[in-house]
Order: sequence, then C-alpha cells, then structure tokens
Amino acid sequence: MNTRDTLWAPWRLEYVADEDKPDEQPECFLCQAVLDESNDRKRLVVRRTDLTVTLLNRFPYNNGHLLVAPRCHFGKLAELTEAEKLELVQEIDRWTEILTREMLPDGFNIGLNLGASAGAGIPGHLHWHIVPRWSGDTNFMPTIASAKVIPQALESLWEKLIARS
Repeated sequence: MNTRDTLWAPWRLEYVADEDKPDEQPECFLCQAVLDESNDRKRLVVRRTDLTVTLLNRFPYNNGHLLVAPRCHFGKLAELTEAEKLELVQEIDRWTEILTREMLPDGFNIGLNLGASAGAGIPGHLHWHIVPRWSGDTNFMPTIASAKVIPQALESLWEKLIARS
C-alpha cells in the first residue's frame, strides 16, 4: 500500500484508542453537554433550547450527523412531557432545514434507538440521530476496508453550523 491509498481520519483515534469507550463511561456525555455550557466547542454542542440540546455526533455515520436530545436524562418516551416531545420534533425539523441549506443532502435518516437491544449506546438518555444522506454515499469502503470516509473535520462543521444556528 502506498500513501495515496491511505485515508486519514484523525478524529477516530480518540474512539479507537480510548480504553473507556463512550458506552462504558460512568457519566452520560449528553448530560455532561447539558451541564457544561462553557465548553460547547469541545463537546460539539451546536444549540441549546430550554428543553433540548443538539450536538454533533463525535463518531459520525456520515458528515453532518447530529444528535438531538432532551436536556433531562430520560430513557423512555413516556417520561417526556408534551412540551419536550414538541420541542424535540421542532428541533429535528429545524436542523434538517439547516443541514439541507448548508450541505445539500439528498435525504436523511432520522431515528431513535430505544433500549440497548435496539442499538441505543446510551439507553438511559433518549436522543435522535439526524444523518444526512447523499445519492451514492454508500460505497465499497465499509465493506472492504471496514472504514467510513467522512470528508469534513468535526471542528469545521461545528463552526459552520454555529454560524447558521
């Protein structure tokens, strides 16, 4: 393999090398983001409302992958108030509009993994994924190289979204 065949994704090293994987940390990173308003850049928070927090996924499936969560640490939909449910849907709508304008995706995957057996990495804190999708964004890399290519650094995307939010 020569250097032309190398894909650099330095932001993944933190996940690969970290002995305390995100789902093994004793504290919830979403709650940490809610509480630590002085460190939004480090925590990749792009917006807060009275009832929600939105942040970039540190280990994205695709460029622009956001997480929208209630500020309260709830693991069941029934624990949310009607106001929280409404504000969560409004934030998901707001961010799909912003991402559409800024990144021109062809579509989105939007979803909630409810419970550990459904794939929730943090089953105790509800959060919705907003994943922009482009026609042809699935290629051979995940199958052959077990790698996903993300074309933009998280810091660059954070700056762009903060300017638009």
